[in-house]
Amino acid sequence: MRKAATNKGKSKKSRPKIKLGIPDLEHSKAAVLRSLGSPDSRRGYQHAIDEFVAWYCSEPRLAFNKTVVLRYRFHLEERGLAPGTINVRMAAVRRLAYEAADSGLLSPELAAGIHRVKGVRKLGSRLGNWLTAGEAAALWQVPDGQTLTGKRNRAILAILLGCGLRRRELAELTLESLQRREERWATVDLIGKGRHIRTVPVPNWVKETLDAWLTAAGIESGPLFQYVCRAGKPWGHGISEKTVWRVVKKTAASMNIPRLAPYDLRRCARLCHDSGGELEQIQFLLGHASVQTTERHIGCKQRLRVAVNDRLGIEPG
Repeated sequence: MRKAATNKGKSKKSRPKIKLGIPDLEHSKAAVLRSLGSPDSRRGYQHAIDEFVAWYCSEPRLAFNKTVVLRYRFHLEERGLAPGTINVRMAAVRRLAYEAADSGLLSPELAAGIHRVKGVRKLGSRLGNWLTAGEAAALWQVPDGQTLTGKRNRAILAILLGCGLRRRELAELTLESLQRREERWATVDLIGKGRHIRTVPVPNWVKETLDAWLTAAGIESGPLFQYVCRAGKPWGHGISEKTVWRVVKKTAASMNIPRLAPYDLRRCARLCHDSGGELEQIQFLLGHASVQTTERHIGCKQRLRVAVNDRLGIEPG
């Protein structure tokens, strides 16, 4: 009789929960973060999950189910967040439920219900921040080419503009990845977002700008970029993504270009397209899994420079 009661107690204890406490949520969050390969994805998912956990724990003992996740989505909509932001948050919550169920913490039926919660429909697309060829040419030449910091910043901007790299990809570049391929320079086997591997051609003018920095800094191996101390000498081992961000923001501010971010420089892929570059090759350059993403970076869906409503026949002569 006692043995049967013991087995009954064990069965009851191992039954999946419908409500998760903070230890369960933290365990599931750790499982989610371990499953992500990209540091950018881990950072984004961690922020999204932390926000959900804070909201979930602020309510009185809610069950972790479809209804509660729907309530959370309505909460995000009431905050006025963009559809893309909301959908990223919802993806993180669905991933959290999956890992909780996979660990035996949450009922599989509840996790399946959460998985069926749809995101917010995204209507249209944001215009983004685009640079003309003249603005792009002026931007990378703003830093003083006579100083070590200026040489470094010029090289950073040249690579962002000429190669379309993400700031994390640039910060992780090493001299060993810069190699000759098919009679030209390229960054070989670059690991980008989603662990996609690509080889990025390096234009001659970018290589010359980079060589000016490497020669002045005396870099012969390791990270391509280093910090520069007040004495004007290189130090440390590599730079951070924040350094790349500050270089772009400071340079753009000096040109009175508001709200320009490092990612906006990838949209100079439009210049590749305007100069006759094939869409498929631009996709390879940027490392996109979908050609639709490349089209958004090029902006080929809508033309503003020569707009369709410029010549209607009703404008004043």
